[in-house]
Amino acid sequence: MEAKRDMESWTRYVLICILFASMKSVDAVTHYSIPEEMEEGSVVANLASDLGLDVKMLSKRMIRLEVVANKKYLDVNKETGDLYIVERIDRDQGYLCTTKTSCFLKLEAIVENPKRIFFIEVEIMDINDNTPHFRRDSNELDISEATQAGERFSVNNAVDPDVGVNSVKTYHLSTSEHFDIEIQTGRDGSKFAELILKKALDREKQAVHNLILTAVDGGTPSRTGTASITVRVLDTNDNAPQFDNEHYRIKIIENSPIGSLVLHLNATDLDDGSNAEMAYMYSLYTSEMTQNTFNLNPHTGEITVKGVLNYEDFKVYDMEVIATDKGTPALSGQCKVTVLVKDMNDNHPEISIKSFQSPVKENIEVDTVIAVVSVSDKDSGDNGVVDISIPENMPFKLRESSDNYFELVLSEPLDREKVPEYDITFTVTDRGSPPLSDNETMTLELLDVNDNVPTFPQSFYTIRVMENNAPGALLDSLTAYDPDLHENQYLVYFIIEREIANTSMSMLFSINPENGKLYALKTFDCEIEKEFLFHIEARDSGVPPLSSNVTVHIIIVDQNDNTPVIVSPWRAHGSVVEEKIPRSTDKGSLVSKVIAIDGDSVLNSRITYQFLQVTDATLFSLDQYNGEIRTMRMFSYRDPRLQRLVVVAKDNGEPALSATVTIKLSTVETAVKAYSDMTEVPLEYDIFSDLNLYLVIGLGSVSFLLLITILVTIVLKCQKPKSSKAAPPCRNSVISERNSTIADSTLVSNDAYWYSLFLAETRKGKLVVRQPAPKGSRYIVSSLPRSTGLTMTSDSAPSTLQVRTTPNN
Repeated sequence: MEAKRDMESWTRYVLICILFASMKSVDAVTHYSIPEEMEEGSVVANLASDLGLDVKMLSKRMIRLEVVANKKYLDVNKETGDLYIVERIDRDQGYLCTTKTSCFLKLEAIVENPKRIFFIEVEIMDINDNTPHFRRDSNELDISEATQAGERFSVNNAVDPDVGVNSVKTYHLSTSEHFDIEIQTGRDGSKFAELILKKALDREKQAVHNLILTAVDGGTPSRTGTASITVRVLDTNDNAPQFDNEHYRIKIIENSPIGSLVLHLNATDLDDGSNAEMAYMYSLYTSEMTQNTFNLNPHTGEITVKGVLNYEDFKVYDMEVIATDKGTPALSGQCKVTVLVKDMNDNHPEISIKSFQSPVKENIEVDTVIAVVSVSDKDSGDNGVVDISIPENMPFKLRESSDNYFELVLSEPLDREKVPEYDITFTVTDRGSPPLSDNETMTLELLDVNDNVPTFPQSFYTIRVMENNAPGALLDSLTAYDPDLHENQYLVYFIIEREIANTSMSMLFSINPENGKLYALKTFDCEIEKEFLFHIEARDSGVPPLSSNVTVHIIIVDQNDNTPVIVSPWRAHGSVVEEKIPRSTDKGSLVSKVIAIDGDSVLNSRITYQFLQVTDATLFSLDQYNGEIRTMRMFSYRDPRLQRLVVVAKDNGEPALSATVTIKLSTVETAVKAYSDMTEVPLEYDIFSDLNLYLVIGLGSVSFLLLITILVTIVLKCQKPKSSKAAPPCRNSVISERNSTIADSTLVSNDAYWYSLFLAETRKGKLVVRQPAPKGSRYIVSSLPRSTGLTMTSDSAPSTLQVRTTPNN
């Protein structure tokens, strides 16, 4: 015993010596234990401290870590000296650990200056990081339903990469009244299970049994793995086919396409395999028409449409179907199928015009029946209910007379002139979904009645006609409009007769009865006829005829066709008038007065006066409106005794017409009063008083004769139209309607002229005497100064102021 102890002591000594000798270059093995699956970067230990190395010298001594026959999972930090995980370590990988029970990583830590080698051994400790798993996730077993209880069946066992207590320890089976397991242990200590049938199977009750086998390891906490076990129970032919229902009631829409699926019959057989295979067929109770309309697939049991389905032809189909399996002996089952054809909105509503009245008169009464229509639809239910309508904004309405019969009646008065015809569209629509519709259009024509009066565009026409027009000249076109048709529209125009001064309008004007063009039948003279007012009527040809009239106002427009006539001062011979004037005449004194008249009217008769020639323009002035010639200054000794004045009287027409008069003025030294614008016969005032009575009687007589003459002339004019070649009428025999400016008064007639002259001269203290005119003249008028003495006759030019010579025929 002692010798044995000595031997051990010696051996230990030798080993210590050998180890001491080797420590000069190689250090002893340093052992570490770490669990697998540590995170990358995890520190195992401070290698520098464990090896006795100075941390500050690790970099200089170039410490490094070599792996012996394995992948480099660890490394050393040269700054801190820590040994840390470089890559996750899984000991269950076969190439890492050579044995199941233990697993080591051998490393060498090498430093320089001086060089030393340290052996490091890192033991990888197993953890329960693996779940037991089966080689096959599912197991399938076929077991006949005739198998006896107690029969055993092998199933797949589970494996676990972990070792020791972490490996598979036991199995569990899901709850089942037919199966259980028994756990067995292999020679290597592995565990496996066997499936045992503990109760007989019935495929018709349960054809397949799904079991779950669970493997459990011994780790803490434990891990489990599962696998499915499918047990198929093999069949025997002990069940007949059965349909889901004994009687099927199916609805299908009519017009379904050929091949449309009606019903998929599903007969079930609790058996399996050929015992469950079956064929479908019609029974003998199914009619031939039904078999021709529907097809039955013998393999799938599908009933499809074979013929045309029309609800209106056939609504219900009955059939009986038999399903037979292929077992031995064969078993069968049957069911009834009733197919109800469902109506669809496949028929358009129809409209039928039973009666239609066209054309109709536009004056037919409201509520008159125009048409009778009927509607129909072959569909049923809402699909067969038909609504009828006509367009809105029409003077018609629909009124139901009986079932599906409607009357079209007039709801408002008609007017052909506004709407000559109506296109009435009857629209019928059923109440299906979607609704179907149809329409029928009828044209209602309206017959015209004479219900419209001809109308003129204007109610009053004013037509201006230039005088001296040519006979037959077109004045205007007075066209009326009648919206009626045919003879109700044909218009005739005529002038409504009216006499003016015993002259009918139809003698003056003519209208074309067809087109309403108005013509003048004569040449008009504005100085005689100023205007005409009459009516024109337009009458249609309807029965009864309708008419309307329009007022026409013809205005004769004046032309500048009359030259001004100088009536003062009076010119006995030629156009030169001699006058005398005292040289002592004051400035502004009236020397003479030129008076001219114009037979035209309005603007054409307005006369203005101006000097055409004058001896001394600084001596006399002429008022352009009243023709008064006055002195602008007193006469001087240098002024010549004879002054020649040429005065022109010009009217306002286009072109202007004029007349001239030459006045020769002689200046005298005697105290002779300045001549007025008319030649005078001076009388003494004492003689004037003796002649006053005679003068009044003479004036009254002449005025009376003048009035008689005017009346006779008017009567003759009204009875006999003026010939275009006849001599112009005497302007002193009728009352002129033109206005001429004479001094301060307006010449309305010759009498007015004389009266104006009388007023002008009496204001100057002279008496105006109307004297008999020479042969061929109308009147002679003289102006006499009022005095108490005898009448003094001047040796100068005659005192006659105006002599109107009657034109030669």
